[in-house]
Amino acid sequence: MKFTCEKALLVSAISVAGRTVSPKSTIPCLEGILLRAGVGVQLTGFNLETGITVKVDADVKEAGVCVMPARLFFDIIRKLPDEEVTVEVDDKLQVSIRGGVSSFRITAMDAEDYPELPDVNAAQGVAIPQSKLREMIGGTIFSVSENQARPIHTGCLIEVADDGITMVAVDSFRLARRTWHSEEPIGKTQKFVVPATGLREVEKILTDCDEPAIFTRGDKHILFEIGNATLVCRILEGDFIDWRRVLPTDNPTVLTANVAELMNSIERVSLIVSEKIKSPVRCTFGENIADFKTVNTIGSAHDTCSIAGNGGQLEIGFNCRYLLDALRAVPSEEVTLELKNGLSPIIFTPVDKKYDFAYMVLPVRLH
Repeated sequence: MKFTCEKALLVSAISVAGRTVSPKSTIPCLEGILLRAGVGVQLTGFNLETGITVKVDADVKEAGVCVMPARLFFDIIRKLPDEEVTVEVDDKLQVSIRGGVSSFRITAMDAEDYPELPDVNAAQGVAIPQSKLREMIGGTIFSVSENQARPIHTGCLIEVADDGITMVAVDSFRLARRTWHSEEPIGKTQKFVVPATGLREVEKILTDCDEPAIFTRGDKHILFEIGNATLVCRILEGDFIDWRRVLPTDNPTVLTANVAELMNSIERVSLIVSEKIKSPVRCTFGENIADFKTVNTIGSAHDTCSIAGNGGQLEIGFNCRYLLDALRAVPSEEVTLELKNGLSPIIFTPVDKKYDFAYMVLPVRLH
């Protein structure tokens, strides 16, 4: 194998593919990056759960394949002068790396032992602008459950309908939903759950551009195609909660608030709350004002925030962090607060109908 490539392109590709390299594995070659030179160069990282492949433009003089030690290969390329890099691998897997006045010799591993990535049927995928998919992942993934007793809820549900795509995440205390509406009919309906670990890697690859990200569902895996990178990961099996039944729709108290002002008030009263000293924030919704209090062994805190509407002095308690997580994910300046009573959840929904989201947080019993 022999090829020449721009250093910056190679560094970027190694850093992306390297995210799914196993730090420690019973299969030694999984601790490396699979390097395949042919029409350009492909770099692959795979941890048996998630695999990322990145394609790089390169002047390939001799095709070949090997497995490079991931960390060492990255460190060497990153430290080379900002010029073209030449990588040459001989029949004995001895690697020569040259860039400018610098040169290195290291040993690669045989690609024979590198596992094949899961094959996803080349069916027509679903396209969504990269920026929109990134917003959907970032706007839901914080609500994914960490409880391995219910593995299905350690991922995000993706529902594809003819008019758009919905993403939902739940744990025992909250629910997050984001929906993107397509201008063109999608032409298919699908429902599956993608592990949060895979979606976090997808989110890192996505950019804020309107270029399409395409995902294709296979029998047991999902393939994401994003620019010059592809990511494949398994689909979680099981019955995801019926989120439409969980979200209350008959909430008699409907209020409107500025998201930034609401967050600022809650952040101030949460300053005396910590992981060691937990206490709920006591919320009282009156006429055009929301009152927030918290009391614990450290002391007490009090703040107010202007709202639009009359909450009828409804009093309810919440975990500060869960409220703030939901509010940080709201994409608009204003938000609607829907409430029923002191024992029912609060729902954040859009004021502006150009947005489509819902965030539900369950209350904490107040003493």
